[in-house]
Amino acid sequence: MADKHSPKYRRKKKPSGSAAIVTGLVAVMAVLVLFSLGLRLLLGTPQVEQTAQTEVVTEKEPSLWQRLFGPKEPQPTETEPPEPDHVVSTASIAVTGDVLMHMPVINTCLQSDGSYNFDSIFQYLTPYASQADLAVANLETTLAGSDKGYKYSGHPAFNCPDEIVDSLKSAGFDLLLTANNHCYDTSEYGFLRTVRTVRDKGLQVLGTRAAATEPKYTVQDIGGIKIGMVNYTYQGLPDNPVAGKVYMNRNTLSDTCALLVNSFVSTQLNPFYQEAQQCLDEMKNAGAEATVMFIHWGNEYQTTPSAEQQQIAQQLCDLGFDVIVGGHPHVIQPVDMLTSRLDPDHKTLCLYSTGNAVSNQRIAEMNLKTGHTEDGLLFTFSFSKYSDGTVYLENADVLPCWVDLRTEPQRQYPIIPLDDTIREQWRSRFNLTEEALTNAQKSYDRTVALTGPGIALAKNYLAEQKQQREADYLAAVMEPQAS
Repeated sequence: MADKHSPKYRRKKKPSGSAAIVTGLVAVMAVLVLFSLGLRLLLGTPQVEQTAQTEVVTEKEPSLWQRLFGPKEPQPTETEPPEPDHVVSTASIAVTGDVLMHMPVINTCLQSDGSYNFDSIFQYLTPYASQADLAVANLETTLAGSDKGYKYSGHPAFNCPDEIVDSLKSAGFDLLLTANNHCYDTSEYGFLRTVRTVRDKGLQVLGTRAAATEPKYTVQDIGGIKIGMVNYTYQGLPDNPVAGKVYMNRNTLSDTCALLVNSFVSTQLNPFYQEAQQCLDEMKNAGAEATVMFIHWGNEYQTTPSAEQQQIAQQLCDLGFDVIVGGHPHVIQPVDMLTSRLDPDHKTLCLYSTGNAVSNQRIAEMNLKTGHTEDGLLFTFSFSKYSDGTVYLENADVLPCWVDLRTEPQRQYPIIPLDDTIREQWRSRFNLTEEALTNAQKSYDRTVALTGPGIALAKNYLAEQKQQREADYLAAVMEPQAS
């Protein structure tokens, strides 16, 4: 049996008071250390690694507390690349030629009650003209009425019943050009009454006006694009013109009307160019984003533009006009894309002559036996505005037309739109005889021969410019993304 004094049985000695205090403090410190470690684990305090030369602080992963209750870090958002500039507005303009109202044409539209109705002339053209945002025709007649000593008449002094305006409006036309060599055929009375009548019937007039305070031009918002337009005509001088006087069809205009028509003298073009520049500047100051010049010029019955026409067209291009549309020769003339001599990047679309829209200038009536006086067209062009605010000419086209003189069941002069996409339907849709169908096909071929090369050139150029423009827009958007 072991001795009670051996180590196995030795009793523990009670600690003293000071020892107990130390022991307690150690325990408290241990608890605090453990609490601190736990708090660090919970709150994710950084660990400190000691090196011989520097102290590196390494951030730990966010703690559970931070993930649950801490401030949220902003998350990256997926952003779409900006959209390239694109078309936001378009404006289309359609122009036909001379509404040349000879008496045989007027007489076919006389009704049994003594009134006139010219709808038959435009019955087939209406769907095409009405599609344009703005449709334009050259009114080659005056509207003097028949109650002030004037009679309805054709060449050489035109005076047509007012109802021609009603039918043009019904056909979809919006604006009539009145600066031409026949605008003073019924003197001051007919000149002013024409302006008033067209306006009273709800159409616009361009080229002549009722008061000198009115602008020589118009700026219109067409489909969201502001387009400035102006109409000028050459002066038909007598053999011995008087300096300072204005002449139309060899008639001396009154001092009042001389101020109300936009005109130029072919032998003195510099004043015209100065006026054209002033009109251009004023139109742009009025907000015009594109500009059009309608001009009465050239030599009658010539299918090739004269040297004078080409000189004027080039100068108007140099001034900065975007489109030129000519009339007066009574036959169609070619289309061209002109390049400015001052700014090679500026081009002007030019149709030298629209030909006749309607007339009695038939092959049988003319010394010119080619048929060109029976041909007309609807010349269309359009502008587009892009989202960056720039405006461009974007398209051009020609719809050949032919006037069919009918005698059965009654005499009529309907304009036939020779739409090649429905060529097989021409006879049935337009009620053509076999002979008329043959003549329509010949007319189509004549018009395409004159305008086809120029239109193809213009369409190709404008399409290439649009393609390049859109490629540049896209590249400008993608370049910042690539970097």
